[in-house]
Amino acid sequence: MKVLLDHDLILSKAGSIKKHIKRIEEKRPVDLKSFIKDIDVQESILFNLQMAIQNCIDIAAHIVSEKCLGVPGSTNEMFYLLQENGYLDWEISEKMIKAVGFRNLIVHEYGNVELDHVFKIARDDIEDLNEYVTTVFKKLGIC
Repeated sequence: MKVLLDHDLILSKAGSIKKHIKRIEEKRPVDLKSFIKDIDVQESILFNLQMAIQNCIDIAAHIVSEKCLGVPGSTNEMFYLLQENGYLDWEISEKMIKAVGFRNLIVHEYGNVELDHVFKIARDDIEDLNEYVTTVFKKLGIC
């Protein structure tokens, strides 16, 4: 039996990811010192990171569920299941697991978020989320 994924759902989640990444790119300050001084920029970037990563998680959950890839014991395990079933390579899977860990830190331990780490992610690592979406799209034959 061929399992059909809801491509509209995946496209909608991917569109949200791109929207949140664009907001992060618009809000990135010129330097770390400016970022540390501007709580509005910090909060905007943190919120948009959280939402972009959550949409990546939602895509993974949909694929794992609809393709019957297994029963993940954790969010991280969804990305391992995608890797084991050829949807992601090891490198992207590891990047997404780190992103999930960061999202969990934002959500559950907001006071422990290190601003220099947030700054680095917003500047250097945000493209990992686009890479994830592109890889999943290629595997699923979307766009």
